[in-house]
Amino acid sequence: MAAILVGAVVTMIAAWLVLIVVLVVARPDGATLTDAARVLPDTVGMLRRLVRDPEMPRPARVTVWLLVGYLLSPIDLIPDFIPVIGYADDAIVAAAALRRIVRAAGPDAISRNWNGSPVGLEVVHRLAGMRRE
Repeated sequence: MAAILVGAVVTMIAAWLVLIVVLVVARPDGATLTDAARVLPDTVGMLRRLVRDPEMPRPARVTVWLLVGYLLSPIDLIPDFIPVIGYADDAIVAAAALRRIVRAAGPDAISRNWNGSPVGLEVVHRLAGMRRE
């Protein structure tokens, strides 16, 4: 059980680092490292609120639960004991699931359930391929 918990924490840190790199490389105007550091916690909070949102489409809700199950599962596409790429697959799966969730929920639901910075919201939209004007 402890190994699963450690694996989940390391996966979240790896995903956080990937999101920080994405923000630094493709950041919106005015983005800071503080914004980058807040993207993952704000995204986790948004996902938690989206699951509870009664207007959330069922496919998006199912995707959230499948993502949580995958991240908590000891079975991975690439085992976590392989350096770097062992956790990279988790980050890639999380990014793909986030993209599907954001697209299924729609920009209004994402904005309604986002409590982070406007720059962080822009990053989530960019990761989902939903650039806002």
